Amino acid sequence: MNADTMALHTDKYQINMMYAHWVNGTHNQKAVFDAYFRKLPFGNGYAVFAGVERIVNYIKELHFDEAAVQYLAEQEEQYDPRFLEELRQLRFTGNLHAVKEGTLVFPNEPLIRVEARLFEAQLIETAMLNFMNFQTLIATKASRIRQVVGTDTLLEFGTRRAQEADAAVWGARAAYIGGFDATSNMLAGQQFGIPTKGTHAHAWVQSFHTEEEAFEKFAKALPNQVSLLVDTYDTLKSGVPHAIEVGKDLEKEGKRLQSIRLDSGDIAYLSIRAREMLDAAGLPDVKIVASNDLDENTISDLKAQGARVDIWGVGTQLITAADQPALGGVYKIVALEVNGEYQPTIKISGNPEKVTTPGKKDIFRIIDANRGKAVADYICLSEEEDVRKREQIKLFDPLHPYMYRFVQDYDAQELLTPIFMAGQQVYELPTLDEIREHHKGQLQLFWPEYLRKLNPHQYHVDLSVAAWDMKRKLLEEHMQGKK
Repeated sequence: MNADTMALHTDKYQINMMYAHWVNGTHNQKAVFDAYFRKLPFGNGYAVFAGVERIVNYIKELHFDEAAVQYLAEQEEQYDPRFLEELRQLRFTGNLHAVKEGTLVFPNEPLIRVEARLFEAQLIETAMLNFMNFQTLIATKASRIRQVVGTDTLLEFGTRRAQEADAAVWGARAAYIGGFDATSNMLAGQQFGIPTKGTHAHAWVQSFHTEEEAFEKFAKALPNQVSLLVDTYDTLKSGVPHAIEVGKDLEKEGKRLQSIRLDSGDIAYLSIRAREMLDAAGLPDVKIVASNDLDENTISDLKAQGARVDIWGVGTQLITAADQPALGGVYKIVALEVNGEYQPTIKISGNPEKVTTPGKKDIFRIIDANRGKAVADYICLSEEEDVRKREQIKLFDPLHPYMYRFVQDYDAQELLTPIFMAGQQVYELPTLDEIREHHKGQLQLFWPEYLRKLNPHQYHVDLSVAAWDMKRKLLEEHMQGKK
């Protein structure tokens, strides 16, 4: 999708609400919305925020072209032509704050804050959540896999199984943020500068009379990047021995066999035996690549079994986030302008986890000044100054308020960064490598128990006393009004 054709990348109910606001004269009323998620994916201890770059491009180019206006004119709702003219003039004029891509984030904290006319704020909800939810999900999955493999090389191989081209390209970007080293997707490589890697398919081997001939022809064509897939016929009796022969021939020419790839069978056993064979042949520098429906759980098991794999190619399970294919991020109104001032709003639900936290808020990461490790994330009302002045703050569990402590000696990192102010982009997008390095730095802020794959320790996201009191007050007012 081109950025300049995406105004209709929204749900119809957004257009209908915009129309209803326009009819009632409330479309210029300002409001504050928070985008966040309620539950961590994959049972992980954290998520990795991603999607800002695409959101920025979308907001910058947001407008209704004539084709979009004409399409809306044909809808059965029969929108007033004056409303359609209003859409022709629409541009984003509000403020948008967001957490930086690559940052570790947690449930129920505002990751994006939009302050804009209801006309604009409603329109952008669907696209923003689409970009945020998918890319954050894939970046989290990628980071989770990185935690398991340690310093091994990770290759993203998911394009053919992705849900269409956008998912493949932007998923490759998210995977790179989360710690992958390269992608097989050439368009992602061109568009984002991600390193690209690839070997060959079984079809290459099958297109020659013998496996040996196939390997020799491939090595002749690409002598500086020879990686051979060795499991087309018989990995240990045919594939690896023929790869060794090619490796020896390359050495005579001053070249070297880069790697062999295993794509089926018992990867642990085959990699151990292949490593023995390569070492015995004097080819200890040849790497072993493994693929075949890998994920963090399979890789963890293979490592526990002593697999001798240097490079992991991960495809379907990563790009589709197979064990949890959606993040479930939401976008909720938290304040509404009344007589020039924002009044907090709250959504109340029979499900306690769906009750929103009202008011325009900021979020800070509280860092122990002595140990340099994150203690908790702290959500406060935007007008509060104590955390900015590094004064004593109270950290407590909103579900169990009797569990609390006071913190004095701390550093506070403000997580919401201005991206657009009065409709103008004020944030310079970092390079993808800068985002990737930011993510690595984020991981260093947290103790290992928050990062482990299985049963991670819960990291606390706390409300300030003022934010908690406001929420409680609105809840009590609602309950009293029901009597």
